[in-house]
Amino acid sequence: MWDIVREELSLDLDAGTAVKIAIRLLAAAALGAVVGLEREVRGRAAGLRTHMLVSLGAALFTLVPMSANDGSHLAEIVKGVAAGVGFLGAGAILKQPDEQKIRGLTTAAGIWLTAAVGLAAGAGAIVPAAAATLMSWVILAVFGYWERKLEGEEAK
Repeated sequence: MWDIVREELSLDLDAGTAVKIAIRLLAAAALGAVVGLEREVRGRAAGLRTHMLVSLGAALFTLVPMSANDGSHLAEIVKGVAAGVGFLGAGAILKQPDEQKIRGLTTAAGIWLTAAVGLAAGAGAIVPAAAATLMSWVILAVFGYWERKLEGEEAK
């Protein structure tokens, strides 16, 4: 029995592969945190932890088949993650009947983007994932600031 437990808990990975996996998972969580922190500061429903978990989960979905040297189903996994995260993002979208407006679209888009960043980091494309994260932060923080400023001026 202990042999089975030991076999199931052991990793057939060399040290280099284990370090790669750790770097990719850490990068995914850290990049998700960048997007999530901006949402957290804004007081949005999906904040720091949600974005980190989405990115980390997406990275793991990518890493599992790659670690098993079976990348043949990677396209299906990407499709599944994109669709599944779409449902998660849909939960962040609310129609406000009293205000005649829809809220949560940006949060839903951020969740979707964070999943893509996690998939990229899990696949080892950390530089493109970081570039997309930086661009998303600029869109959320800088353009968000200007959008709020313009909305304030229109209200006058």
